[in-house]
Amino acid sequence: MDKSKGKGIRIENLTKTYGQGDTAVHALKNVNMVVAPGEVVGLVGPSGSGKSTLLKCLGAVIEPTSGRMILGQDVIYENGWNIKDLRALRRDKIGFVFQAPYLIPFLDVTDNVALLPMLAGVANAEARQRAVALLEALDVGHRAKAMPSQLSGGEQQRVSIARGLINRPPVILADEPTAPLDSERALAVIRILNQMAKQFDTAIVVVTHDEKIIPTFKRIYHIRDGVTYEEAGEGRNFA
Repeated sequence: MDKSKGKGIRIENLTKTYGQGDTAVHALKNVNMVVAPGEVVGLVGPSGSGKSTLLKCLGAVIEPTSGRMILGQDVIYENGWNIKDLRALRRDKIGFVFQAPYLIPFLDVTDNVALLPMLAGVANAEARQRAVALLEALDVGHRAKAMPSQLSGGEQQRVSIARGLINRPPVILADEPTAPLDSERALAVIRILNQMAKQFDTAIVVVTHDEKIIPTFKRIYHIRDGVTYEEAGEGRNFA
């Protein structure tokens, strides 16, 4: 059974055009992509290729022009949004991991991670309990009461991953998550993403230019001039 038909990410003939007529820019051209639950897939391409546009469409930040997007078990877009509350969609169904951790400097590590479920109506004690469990799983449980300024770069990125996972989303979108890290820490982040994908049955897309981590992906989508093609990756160290 192809689990990706029921969960994960499925994009069909997705297009995004800016402007009209002679000045139209076709940022995405009939893009197709499938990421199964428990899978981490790389998305690579040169600057201006459409990577950011695709990630913003997947993250319900900008509206595509046409096509179909399925996240988890929900058809969120089919030639128009099927979801009325896009903010709730982003909060509950999509985890984001960015190049910079963007931790709130005046909240400790636990509250940085617990904030999203609290905003979604989860009781404070339950949200913090869930946050601590994730921090333990990511090997930063001992930093639960630390402030962001007290963390190393690698620790901050692990906290950022915990925050992306806290609402147990079916999808995580990671935008250059290893760019500021050295080789050892970059590979540690990718190893964690693979572990978390399997543990939580999450589909993860990693947008990257980072040559250090590209050999770790088992599948890679290349994008150039708004067109994607897929190739098998090496899956090195993550067999």
